[in-house]
Amino acid sequence: MYAQLLHECRPVTEKPLVLTEMDKPETGEGDVLIKVQACGICRTDLHVVEGELDPARYQLPVIPGHQVVGIIESTPVGSALWPGQRVGVPWLNATCGRCRFCLSARENLCENPEFTGWTRNGGFAEYLAAPAGFVYELPPALSDVEVAPLLCAGIIGYRCLR
Repeated sequence: MYAQLLHECRPVTEKPLVLTEMDKPETGEGDVLIKVQACGICRTDLHVVEGELDPARYQLPVIPGHQVVGIIESTPVGSALWPGQRVGVPWLNATCGRCRFCLSARENLCENPEFTGWTRNGGFAEYLAAPAGFVYELPPALSDVEVAPLLCAGIIGYRCLR
């Protein structure tokens, strides 16, 4: 597969992303493999690329991108998701499930989270592996390009409304 890989954080004007040919990601226990159809970009992606987020949180190289829309290629055993399903992968990639925030349905405040395109590889690639519990079915009424930004700003607004 091809991916835009970040080896070193630098200003985007210096073109720090490198188009790289690499193996498809391997899925871990509970992960789905997704063929990326579209990936939005927001200011947070620029913060990652330019090194404006805590560099101690991630290891380079990393594939940025957290507004991912794609088609599932494979799922873990027992998953409610299925191959061929269109899904989205947002910024919040995984949570610990054990901290006081996770235990009180406030997982967006998790004390030990993982993030798509920052602490885990993101959607600036042809394929992405993501935890099934943090992958969302998408409405068919919206195109891939229309729905991608909702996986960031849309989720924030939804959580506030909820």
